[in-house]
Amino acid sequence: MTSALDDLDLERFRFRGLHPAVWMGTASDRYAGWLGQIYTPERFARRVTRRAHTVGGKKFTEEVLPVESVSEYFEHFRVLEIDYTFYRPLLDGSGNPTSNYHTLGAYARHLSPSASVILKAPQEVTARKIRRASGFEANPAYLDAALFEHRFHGPATEILGSCFGGVIFEQEYQKKDERQEPEIVAQELDRFFESIPRGVGYHVELRTEAYLALPVFEVLERHGVGQVLSHWTWLPPLRKQFALAGERFLNPSQCVLRLMTPRNVRYEDAYALAHPFDRLVEGMMDPTMVRDAACLMHTAADRGVRANVIVNNRSGGNAPLISQALAREFLSAMDVA
Repeated sequence: MTSALDDLDLERFRFRGLHPAVWMGTASDRYAGWLGQIYTPERFARRVTRRAHTVGGKKFTEEVLPVESVSEYFEHFRVLEIDYTFYRPLLDGSGNPTSNYHTLGAYARHLSPSASVILKAPQEVTARKIRRASGFEANPAYLDAALFEHRFHGPATEILGSCFGGVIFEQEYQKKDERQEPEIVAQELDRFFESIPRGVGYHVELRTEAYLALPVFEVLERHGVGQVLSHWTWLPPLRKQFALAGERFLNPSQCVLRLMTPRNVRYEDAYALAHPFDRLVEGMMDPTMVRDAACLMHTAADRGVRANVIVNNRSGGNAPLISQALAREFLSAMDVA
């Protein structure tokens, strides 16, 4: 869907008109560090909320804007990944709305019909182990199709309607002594995707390189589920991930590229480097990440596959500036072609 907003002006961080098949967006959205880039200071500078956040044992102050700022976000980007849904379902075990349900509802009230929102599925569904007070414990609800359908997918569909653009199933990195054989992982995913509702773009992010294997790819392709190509700490480069899947898009209509963290840099270290997310951090953004992502964006566009490109502050310091560099690389490659 196009609109009068679909212009391209990289200096003003307007990416909506970059290419019909390339939908630029970010992981989360309400950062006060983006004032003057994505958000109008006169409108929001006096409405910043501060909250304490502890990462890796260190305390940080996060500054966030009100939910209504999402309407201005979509003047610049075409897709938004909401990741707070990873931490709890939309309904609790008794069927009552959680805080995430209410927050997502508040977002929905400020979305235009052209907005596309990709949600992260709850870790209660995607994680083999979940952190508890006593440490990590086996998750009894791992790949629970009923939980996913009734406590997440159904409510999300009701809240977002046509703006519900897809789901990312992010599985945590698994150490060598905890891993299953790829064939077992494939069987588990096969049963799960056979059991859940169809019709929404599903994408799986496996953060264990050993699971980027033929049995898993065959199951995902059979169900039309995409492989998330993620620039993340312990994963190989983007183009190698694509090569491992035979350089094919397993979801035939859309793919997801996530630029999360520099490779070999842990989450807590990347967060500390990037905070407060208002500028690029010298030496943090990997030029290979940018080149690989731009190449994959072209490949998707050439094959008629929509590329949802999700940029995280932690991959270089400031998502709007990273998006700007990526868009310029994409356009430069287009001119050469």
